[in-house]
Amino acid sequence: MKVISNEFKEIILKAGEIFKEGFYSPKEITLKGKKDLVTEYDVKIEEFLKEKFSRFDYSIIAEESVKDEFNNSIIIDPIDGTTNFAHKVPHCCISVGVYENKKAKFAFVYNPILEEFYTAVAGEGAYKNGKKIKVSKMNDFQRALIATGFPYSSAENRDDLDLVIKRLHKLLPNCQDIRRLGSAALDLCYVAEGMFDGFYEINLKPWDVSAGMLIVKEAGGVVSNEKGESFDMFNDKTIVASNGLIHKKFLSYF
Repeated sequence: MKVISNEFKEIILKAGEIFKEGFYSPKEITLKGKKDLVTEYDVKIEEFLKEKFSRFDYSIIAEESVKDEFNNSIIIDPIDGTTNFAHKVPHCCISVGVYENKKAKFAFVYNPILEEFYTAVAGEGAYKNGKKIKVSKMNDFQRALIATGFPYSSAENRDDLDLVIKRLHKLLPNCQDIRRLGSAALDLCYVAEGMFDGFYEINLKPWDVSAGMLIVKEAGGVVSNEKGESFDMFNDKTIVASNGLIHKKFLSYF
């Protein structure tokens, strides 16, 4: 298992070279929606990863191409935080989740700009740059630092915008503060290493969270939907992640 994990890591490190080249270069930017950006480097990195991962016995689900059936799958987000990437804000990453029989097996989240490489293997813990990480021990929600994100749909879907504002209105007075950095995959990793005590967001896609969820769980945290049930990355609207100690209180604001 360690050999397979290391093979994936080496491929992702090489993809990181393309990522760094694109981050510091002029980019061709197109729109998939009113706010949703894509660059040629999203496609370049995805194609590189798909080609390298093709030797493994998994289907591939990727953001910028046709999605295959989910079972034994590699789920790829070539650039999570594309808007940051396009504006040279260094909070962006490559996210790769590997699933067997629809269960998370390996997770990799790599920010080549800040040299942050998060990994997890099911049942073996979570790591940042090879060092084991754990969620925070904060048990007072009023002192908890919470991360979130704003959906692209808020530009056109008034219901989503209203939901975002409603939840901010409930949560912000009752926690330490809220951060919005622009990459769900990294936000989950920051929960895993104890930088954030919790994270929530709506309308995320499987490639945004497939790796980060396992990293949080292997670091001792909890991931659920807003009802406290197991989060279904293909069907649930809201993801809620935390250190576990504040989770019940966290959910009371949804």
